[in-house]
Amino acid sequence: MKRLLIATALLALAPLAAQAQSSSTQNFGPREGSQEITLSGTGSSNNDFDAGNFGITGSYGYYFTPAFEGGVRQSINWSGAKDADDTLNGNTRLFMDYHFNASNRFKPFIGANLGYIYGEGVSDTGIISPEVGVKYYVNSTTFILAQAEYQIFFNSGDDIGDNFDDSAFAYTIGLGFLF
Repeated sequence: MKRLLIATALLALAPLAAQAQSSSTQNFGPREGSQEITLSGTGSSNNDFDAGNFGITGSYGYYFTPAFEGGVRQSINWSGAKDADDTLNGNTRLFMDYHFNASNRFKPFIGANLGYIYGEGVSDTGIISPEVGVKYYVNSTTFILAQAEYQIFFNSGDDIGDNFDDSAFAYTIGLGFLF
């Protein structure tokens, strides 16, 4: 009789244990067809704090699979210095990223983008960038984003190799939302 009571109690508790396990192993991140928007910021200054820049970036992405995302990014950057005029420039880029499923909440990614930079303080030119980053999901639809790009500027395809050493790093940190 004692064994029957224990077996009945275990069977009655099994659904509760399964529910607890499923909530602790909740899947974070996108599914095929998911979309995301991000809002990020970046900034820097010299050591005297009399010259610096600040930028904001927004993006829209679509997941073709849970790993492959494509989309568009728009950045607006302001630069200012004590003895110079302030400048405003922007860049628009198409991107494609591959996301690794490293853990439930951390999603590192690699990718590339291609676009155009324009504005007051820059020469209007093409831009191509390899990129790396990570998304940390705070819940199933919201994540913190950190990303770095190596921006190579070009006017023609021949310029890419020539300009590789004269390129720039861009760092971004922001917030994103899946829907």
